[in-house]
Amino acid sequence: MERLLLSAGFMALITVLNGCNGGKPKTLHKAADSLEIINNTPPDSLPAPGATPSVTNFSHVIGWKDDSKPIAPEGFVVNKFADGLKNPRWIYVAPNGDIFVSEAHAIKRFSQEVINSVSGKSKSENNSITANRITMFRDTNQDGVPDERHVFLEKLNQPMGMLILNDKFYVANTDALVQYPYTAGMTEMKAEGKKILDLPAGGYNNHWARNVIRSEDGTKLYVSVGSGTNAAEHGMENEKNRANILEVNPDGTGVRVYASGLRNPVGMDWAPGTHTLWTVVNERDQLGNDLVPDYFTSVKDGAFYGWPYSYFGQHEDPGLKGQAPELVKSALVPDFALMAHSASLGLHFYKGTAFPEKYRNGAFIGQHGSWNRDYLSGYKVIYVPFKDGKPAGKAEDFLTGFIANEVKSEVHGRPVCVTMAKDGALLVSDDASNTIWRVAAKK
Repeated sequence: MERLLLSAGFMALITVLNGCNGGKPKTLHKAADSLEIINNTPPDSLPAPGATPSVTNFSHVIGWKDDSKPIAPEGFVVNKFADGLKNPRWIYVAPNGDIFVSEAHAIKRFSQEVINSVSGKSKSENNSITANRITMFRDTNQDGVPDERHVFLEKLNQPMGMLILNDKFYVANTDALVQYPYTAGMTEMKAEGKKILDLPAGGYNNHWARNVIRSEDGTKLYVSVGSGTNAAEHGMENEKNRANILEVNPDGTGVRVYASGLRNPVGMDWAPGTHTLWTVVNERDQLGNDLVPDYFTSVKDGAFYGWPYSYFGQHEDPGLKGQAPELVKSALVPDFALMAHSASLGLHFYKGTAFPEKYRNGAFIGQHGSWNRDYLSGYKVIYVPFKDGKPAGKAEDFLTGFIANEVKSEVHGRPVCVTMAKDGALLVSDDASNTIWRVAAKK
């Protein structure tokens, strides 16, 4: 059963979107930049579906004025690493320290642009033509500001994830994994790419993004592909190879589903001191303010994580009850719950030594921010401490200040990717403000 009113007429949808909040004053919960928000919610404490209304509350991006910037904990300094980009979505740091940034966003039809304008979504994101390129930065004097900037690769199809392995440069486009010949230090890719794996293109909301990482020994690649819909409202026949993490050989052969039922897995990384893959997943919308929590979980080979039939184990989706009882029985409970609708996208385990001891081997998660709550959640980078390869405490705010005015739903920017530069500083992409931020420990 569809939760969205789809095709009862285009203008009817506009009317529904325009009236989603019913003119009611916004109910504030706890500040989205507060450490008091609920983290690591146990499954038995989840609210019932529809316990609160499903609302549309898109943020309004106002940008960073003058010298304003995100806020890090005491002992850290934040500076603007790069700006003037076009929706910088993902960051990849090469073994030699070169920094690659993929620039792309969703491609919208005219009808969708009109809907976004009426609903307010257009104010929450970039609306320029997608750049479809990769820009390379080099900081030759290691002062935290790049002194070289090059258009490395362009005319791509909504690129996001990038990877260098065995003298090959991989790009995860929305519709394919593409391989290029690569030499360390090159500043422009002139060779034609070779498509090695077809991927299902596009997807619900921002589920066009594809990520790619390598196995620890370099013999396998892992590609994340989000669902095509919110909760399979167009049928599972349209979800082939979606809501999965795929495993494939570096030449594109031997593709298989490594793990399934992951609605929109984006960030992936290997936990230090283990051989375990972890991911962050965006869960489904339209079931209420606090349902369903996004999550951060280890990924087990062959496991099923519930989507679309259930969430957090055996909690059945109200629109799909009884449709796949055996699959629901097999669904694993994720390791760590995150705030519902926070759009947790970026993931990086800190493997450096430049940060204080408490941050080493822990996980940084970039939360792009909500649209389906009556108060904002996400819009920050959080930190999850780890011990013995497992979460060892509640999530902590790390990089905040993205929310300018919660009552008005105004935000300066929206963080996405988090990764570590060669010098141990964190780099954070802020796609809404077209900026890359750098967070370094004070010396």
